[in-house]
Amino acid sequence: MKTYFQRMGRSLMLPVATLPAAAILVGIGHWLPENWAAAQFLQAGGNAILTNLALLFAVGLGLGMSQDKDGSAALAGVVAFIVPTYVLAPAQVSTLLGITTAKVDPAFAAISSNVFIGIIAGLVAATMYNRFHEVKLPMAISFFSGKRLVPIMAALTMLVISLVLLFVWPPIYQALVAFGKFIVGLGAVGAGLYGFFNRLLIPTGLHQALNSVFWFNVAGINDIGNFWASKGTRGITGMYMAGFFPVMMFGLPAGAYAIYRNARPERKKETASLMLAAGFASFFTGVTEPLEFSFMFVAWPLYVIHAVFTGLSLAFAAAMHWTAGFTFSGGLVDFILSLKVPIANQPLMLLVQGVVMAVIYYFGFDFAIKKFNLMTPGREAVATDNDATVGVAIGDDDDKYSIAAKKIYAAIGGTDNIKVVDNCTTRLRLQLNDTAKIDQNAIKAAGVAGLNVLDKTNLQIVVGTEVQFVADALAKINQAKVPLDQIESTAAPVAMPVTGDVTVGATETLYSVANGQYVAIEDVNDSTFAQKMLGDGFAIEPDSGEIVAPVDAKVMSVFPTKHAIGFKTAAGLEILLHMGIDTVQLNGEPFEVTVAADQEVKHGDIVAHVDLDAIKAAGKQTTMIVIITNMAHVGYLKVAPVTAKLVTNTAVAQVTTK
Repeated sequence: MKTYFQRMGRSLMLPVATLPAAAILVGIGHWLPENWAAAQFLQAGGNAILTNLALLFAVGLGLGMSQDKDGSAALAGVVAFIVPTYVLAPAQVSTLLGITTAKVDPAFAAISSNVFIGIIAGLVAATMYNRFHEVKLPMAISFFSGKRLVPIMAALTMLVISLVLLFVWPPIYQALVAFGKFIVGLGAVGAGLYGFFNRLLIPTGLHQALNSVFWFNVAGINDIGNFWASKGTRGITGMYMAGFFPVMMFGLPAGAYAIYRNARPERKKETASLMLAAGFASFFTGVTEPLEFSFMFVAWPLYVIHAVFTGLSLAFAAAMHWTAGFTFSGGLVDFILSLKVPIANQPLMLLVQGVVMAVIYYFGFDFAIKKFNLMTPGREAVATDNDATVGVAIGDDDDKYSIAAKKIYAAIGGTDNIKVVDNCTTRLRLQLNDTAKIDQNAIKAAGVAGLNVLDKTNLQIVVGTEVQFVADALAKINQAKVPLDQIESTAAPVAMPVTGDVTVGATETLYSVANGQYVAIEDVNDSTFAQKMLGDGFAIEPDSGEIVAPVDAKVMSVFPTKHAIGFKTAAGLEILLHMGIDTVQLNGEPFEVTVAADQEVKHGDIVAHVDLDAIKAAGKQTTMIVIITNMAHVGYLKVAPVTAKLVTNTAVAQVTTK
């Protein structure tokens, strides 16, 4: 059921994508002098879109929810919509019920503009398409087989639904209107609650269903339609949109700056690139997902704070009756277009509020990141997100979208693991046979902003506003069923960048870091390590929490979460000691590190005391992993003859540099 609603949210983006055209026409029309015929002409063109949203929703859902997005499903959406809007028009209802038109319930007066009816029609059309588009009828009526049957079945189904609606639509409509009036009656509090849940539902894609209640004519609120038509009460109409402008134009970009300021020094450049692009997209267009998904899952408390700030922004703007409107999102473009709409109320004050929100976001994010040691972009313990883990063969005709698509295709397991390739405004929405088979590091290496594994079969990859081009390239590769060996390059990619000089021909011995059981790297219960994405090495399942250095070296870094220590030997080899699996999420609590950066250590020196019981209690694994991260300089790694049980400082492997 959750997946079904997520598909609905994705499909709703198709009709919603027509709204910027309405904003441009109406917005320019209001900027022109009122007595110009061109002004009235442009406004009429924009309102033509806004007054037919219910029909657009029927078409969009019919197309988007159908199996292969065929045009006949869209046609069925039109048919499914016009049946109830004609049959249940007041004149027809009066005939059917044998009453005068004056006695017809007011619920039927606006049925043709109610988006809820459009949604029902679109879902029915898609269902009929999925069920009947391949049906073969007997020879005598075979002309109506397959796709020609779909609109017919949609019409018949909606005729039955119309009969039901004849009796149930009035109470349903009254309930929807009552809900709308209740929310409006809450005033600023209602706007704030809506803003909070709008952001909170973004990860699931279900926010579009919530938006339809407030922005369109489902429950009588119709904030977008009323604003651009200048209907309603000035200072009230637009209250479910206005508070987004200070967040998207000022707050989130300021939060992005806070994330950049808290990045590790060696990662500031790449973090700046990500945050600048995502922050500008939020400011200019109101597209926030590339920025939000960059910290939504790796630092989820920060995302909850963001949702709270958004709710506060909408509540404050509503309380002050400062209003502006959008048709796409709360960015600069929509803000400028809405300034001259007559019903906009003190819209420039939203810029003042935006400056305040920028301060709140910057210091709020900065405090939370430092206080709770949140792993926002640039603070990750292992810097591998932007390094290639899957090499791909690049052809002369490949552009950046094709290259990204190839990397994603290889990282998710190719056509054998792909069921559906789809996208919304900024995300690839993939249905796979098994999301456990994907390589998350390799997906991130394709240059995406983030990813979200929803369940066993559904994966979302945040690409940005150019997602359509990547989706098209990925779909093309998948439709051709290109074998993975034609996608993957024969050159083995290096997992981490090599730094410094390495002495050629030097031999280093690696020692056990704890008393315990030897584990081959291939048997570590983490695909990143087991597949040697970070490099070759070995692991120990410890019996005690006293952890020692695996080699004579200088400590290069102690990660903020204390679960990993980086070493560099005199010969230039870079060694990573990773204590536990997924222990980055424990924020350093089970670890007491006894060394610091630039400290020289000998193999066998104690470097950390680890509370193994605390790690296990948190549901994590205690495996101690030793990895050579600059494997490009290693000629070979030879594991010494070891017994299953090891004691601290037992020689485990030898490495020769090249």
